[in-house]
Amino acid sequence: MELFEEAAEGGNTPEFSVSELSGAVKRVIEGEFGHVRVRGELGRVSRPRSGHVYLDLKDDRAVLNGVIWKGVVRGLEVQPEEGMEVIATGRLTTFPGNSRYQIVIEHLAPAGVGALMAMLEKRKKALEAEGLFRPDRKRPLPFLPEVIGVVTSPSGAVIRDILHRLADRFPRRVLLWPVPVQGEKCAASVAAAIQGFNALPKGGAMPRPDVLIVARGGGSVEDLWGFNDEAVVRAVAASDIPVISAVGHETDTTLIDLVADQRAPTPTAAAEMAVPVRLELLTTLSSLEERRRGAMARGLMLRGQRLRDVARALPRPEALVAERAQRLDGLSLRLPRALVALVRDRDLQLSRGPAGRFGPQLLAQGVERQRQRLMRAEAGLRPQVMASLLERLSERLGTRAERLGRAGEQYVKAQRGRYDVLARTLATLGPQSVLARGFAIVRDGDGAVLTGAGPAEGAAALEIEFADGRIRAVPDGGDPAPRKRATRKKKEPEQGTLF
Repeated sequence: MELFEEAAEGGNTPEFSVSELSGAVKRVIEGEFGHVRVRGELGRVSRPRSGHVYLDLKDDRAVLNGVIWKGVVRGLEVQPEEGMEVIATGRLTTFPGNSRYQIVIEHLAPAGVGALMAMLEKRKKALEAEGLFRPDRKRPLPFLPEVIGVVTSPSGAVIRDILHRLADRFPRRVLLWPVPVQGEKCAASVAAAIQGFNALPKGGAMPRPDVLIVARGGGSVEDLWGFNDEAVVRAVAASDIPVISAVGHETDTTLIDLVADQRAPTPTAAAEMAVPVRLELLTTLSSLEERRRGAMARGLMLRGQRLRDVARALPRPEALVAERAQRLDGLSLRLPRALVALVRDRDLQLSRGPAGRFGPQLLAQGVERQRQRLMRAEAGLRPQVMASLLERLSERLGTRAERLGRAGEQYVKAQRGRYDVLARTLATLGPQSVLARGFAIVRDGDGAVLTGAGPAEGAAALEIEFADGRIRAVPDGGDPAPRKRATRKKKEPEQGTLF
């Protein structure tokens, strides 16, 4: 202002350098406005590698450039994103390098919960249009995982609740990936943890989890905003390991809940989803074991009853040998009388013939030998021996019947194969097949087949047979004599012929 006053008093327009004029404007703006609060919609948001954030605040009639220094960015509860309606608090200043004024933002907050929810709804629709929330993308959880990966803060009550609930239900090995659960680094850390668990090799030194739990306690929309980040949603969608989302309380809903394979209302409920109750499994196994034993007992009882029913239909062993035993008894009764008659007859013969000189001693020896032979024959006719013989013969008969059946099947199969081969050969090489392919049979007037051009030229008339009939032809102007066409009688198939 002093420069302008001096110029006015001198009556002449002074000359200023560009830097002097820009500095004067900068002092005027900073001295006049100081700290201001500005409400507007975020337009362009730029994040160079320096860590600062450059953005535009706009409404329907104007645009204000803004900058957030790196140290302030780390302390923001909600990171600036394009389309968000915010209230920015900071100092109004100028940037002489581009001849523009801007606001150096020291605090940035959403313009109420409605602004965050509107941006959340917009992001939700965009991700849903890509199909990331489809039910067919969700995978079933393993029934009993060996290793459970947990992504949460190591110092909060969430990890203690999860470990306590797992110990009560079914103790499992737990791998914790510590992450901040709110603030600027929350989204990037959670996404990196999910990707890191998926990068673990199977069977490596560090076991790869079978299921992941992403957990956090309750909080405001701003506190849970990191779990609405697009990077977190895409990391969960790309995970090969099933993911359980347990962010906030039952009434809190974030985008990670929509893309996760299972959504738990609380971290404790997530632990309950991850593993079954060991005591319930033991009870179920005991019940199944009792059912198995009962089923086996009933099966044995039914089979025993069936065996007894079948045994009643079989003939009794005594009935099988009763007839032979009766015949044996009859022979036993006749045997002494036959022996006496035989002895008398032989005695008479000996006494009448030359053998009479041998005397009674030699006759007694012969009788004794015959008695021994009879006793051996009687021993072979006992019921026990006959039953054993009958059993062996039945086994041999069954074996030979089985072999005969297999041989008969093989013979029929071989004959059927030969018949199929002959049928295919006949279909390929038979006269009708050859005629069907465009060939013809040429005969002379007597019906003899002609195989060359010479006989055909000397014939008075020709008969040409095609696949669909026969025609008469004249070689080089001859006059074919009419010939009665022979009628071929169809041969009746013989009885038993296979077609």
